[in-house]
Amino acid sequence: MREWEKYIRKVTPYTPGEQPNKPNMVKLNTNECPYPPSPKVDEILKNFNTDLLRLYPSPDVGPLVKAIAAYHNVDEKQVFVGVGSDDVIGMAFLTFFNSDKPILFPDITYSFYDVWADLFRIPYKTIPVDDDFKINIADYNIPNGGIIFANPNAPTGIEMSLSAIEDVIKANQDSIVIVDEAYADFGTVTALDLLDKYDNLLVTRTFSKSRAMAGARIGFAIGSEELITAMQNVKFAYNSYTMNQPAILAGVEAINDDEYFKEIRDKMVATREHAKLRLAELGFEGTDSKTNFLFVTHVSAEAKDIFEFLKSKDIYVRYWNKPRINNHLRISIGTDEEMEKLYEALEEFLA
Repeated sequence: MREWEKYIRKVTPYTPGEQPNKPNMVKLNTNECPYPPSPKVDEILKNFNTDLLRLYPSPDVGPLVKAIAAYHNVDEKQVFVGVGSDDVIGMAFLTFFNSDKPILFPDITYSFYDVWADLFRIPYKTIPVDDDFKINIADYNIPNGGIIFANPNAPTGIEMSLSAIEDVIKANQDSIVIVDEAYADFGTVTALDLLDKYDNLLVTRTFSKSRAMAGARIGFAIGSEELITAMQNVKFAYNSYTMNQPAILAGVEAINDDEYFKEIRDKMVATREHAKLRLAELGFEGTDSKTNFLFVTHVSAEAKDIFEFLKSKDIYVRYWNKPRINNHLRISIGTDEEMEKLYEALEEFLA
């Protein structure tokens, strides 16, 4: 080994879902929204003044912060915006998880958490979910340097109650608790309702799912002014100009068009509930997902075989060869037409 090689930071990177680009494919593997963004987003981008690209964007992302704060009825000083919720959560790890004690998160959850912990050299401990893939809140009542969990969880789709979330926060007021709400718009619970009670709570969200803006890379966090100021200080010490001007303007339009947001969200929820019934008829079992995806296993067929067959038909779902979930599939909710193609392919495979 050459001397300089000893000092290269080595991590195992996060592995995202496949991003194929084929005509007539059915892409149900990355939890994107199957519908286009708000027509107001389309309008503002079509009329975007490209002369603005000469200039640096607002480092504090002011217009978008203002729109998010107004929508969620919080002070602008309580909002942090980043380039997707991955950027936001990564910045939160860097800002808040600096203890010698391990941070805690479930063993089955968003698989970027351990990547960030390794990258930033943060000690961590994964807490097993139970046999029904549910989080046992009592398991988090141990010394820790911080806690993060997704609600609803991914890839299981299971939603914790607000009282359960509060129990975790209440029992860990010496630590920062991050609730990753990437999919909360599809469920019934939000930890935003607890912000006035706990200054150690940070809630993160994204425009990628329910607002159909995955390609724009917009995420945000809401917390106490103290937490947000700390995150801003770290951000400005690293990179002040993180979000481009078109994304800022498009994000403002996306969050302001509440009618369109609710329309496509409700469509996805209705399709999700119908999909639960159709898949059950085909012999699938799954959790009661409150997200824009389903987490299922078949009573007799192997998940990997189903995955490979669907892929041969240019229908993409998510499969992990990991302990405890290696016989499950995660299926994003598509349009009704895309889901019908999925059901037809599954019927063919199972015949």
